[in-house]
Amino acid sequence: MATRKRTIKRNTNATAKRRRSATPRGQNSATTTRFLVPLVFIVGILFCLGFLTFMSYRTVTASAFFDVKRIDIRGANRVSKDEIEKIVSRQSEKSGVWNADLTAIRNDIEKITQVKSAVVSRILPDGLRVNLIEREPRAAVRLEAGDFWADESATLFAAIGKNESRPPFVMLGWDESKTEKAVKDNRNRVEIYLKMLDEWQDYELAKRVSTVNLSDLQSPQAIVQDSGETVTLELAKENFGKRLQKSLEIVAGRGKEIESVYLNGQKEILAFRVK
Repeated sequence: MATRKRTIKRNTNATAKRRRSATPRGQNSATTTRFLVPLVFIVGILFCLGFLTFMSYRTVTASAFFDVKRIDIRGANRVSKDEIEKIVSRQSEKSGVWNADLTAIRNDIEKITQVKSAVVSRILPDGLRVNLIEREPRAAVRLEAGDFWADESATLFAAIGKNESRPPFVMLGWDESKTEKAVKDNRNRVEIYLKMLDEWQDYELAKRVSTVNLSDLQSPQAIVQDSGETVTLELAKENFGKRLQKSLEIVAGRGKEIESVYLNGQKEILAFRVK
């Protein structure tokens, strides 16, 4: 009998332990369920609200209210405003003002050679504005196709009009190839040209020169007229004003006799015409 009583006590204790251990697991499961159900419900509501907001946004921004009705173009002096308007209209016709791709519009406008840079902005609700910075004509360059303007970066961007005001002399020797060396050399040519123009205007000599030949950057040449003849003056790479003045003094009245003058330091090298 004693053995049976001890057995019954063990079984009772084991059952009680199982009940105590099972109770917390049930409570945790119920707590998790009570937390997840509202969370899923809230997430669903937020998703629906976000979707409805997005669709409403698309509907509003694509409405006729944001159709492009005016295009404001500023800074266009050489560039055709009609050309700019066509680009803007083509890019924004379907998208409207709000959804217009401003970067794409700017990139298309900057493909125009005369345009250095452009800024495109919205004027809500129905307008777009384009602010242009055009290339400034700095050097007159003579090519086989005619005379063209170049800016300070050595970009050729427009033909020089017949009645257009131009510098006193034009540049020869432009490299028309598209290599890196050609681009670099042409920039140097523009720098030399502008330096010549600046110094010769100070000496009031610019009008005496008809062209400058910069094909050889180490030996710039000025072409002048004297006694009805063309005379070449090689000026080296510096002191363009003083060298030109001295060369003109040498050939003054001797154009039919002297073909070219080269000043090398203190030396004067003259080439005479063959009679």
